[in-house]
Amino acid sequence: MGHISTAVVREAGTSTSYNAVETEGHTFVMDEPESMGGTNIGPAPFSLIAAALGACTNMTLRMYADLKQLPLDEVDTEVTHSPSAEGHHFQRIITLTGALTDTQKQRLLEIANKCPVHQLLVSGAAVTSELSGEVA
Repeated sequence: MGHISTAVVREAGTSTSYNAVETEGHTFVMDEPESMGGTNIGPAPFSLIAAALGACTNMTLRMYADLKQLPLDEVDTEVTHSPSAEGHHFQRIITLTGALTDTQKQRLLEIANKCPVHQLLVSGAAVTSELSGEVA
């Protein structure tokens, strides 16, 4: 069983998309870009999903490289989210820096697909909703 995460999100400010987020001792704001009716004062929801995928990819690759003592000096991941009528697409461009062989690079690419956020996105997740308190 993995770590259980909780985020509390509250409307804040005058923008219809401006929200204050509290999660695991961290606070930040989220918003939408002006082109979507927001004020662009914080990242948009899909931007955070892209960031989570990139960070999880980097963490997974770093842990694997350290465990296998691979000469990985640095890993950077750029994630682009593209919504369309067919669904959502996330593209990762992973840059590996270090004296890695082609075989090691290919293995790291395979390991990138084992990152938990990648696994969640490709397999889907169950989401349940309920109203707090008593419903009249």
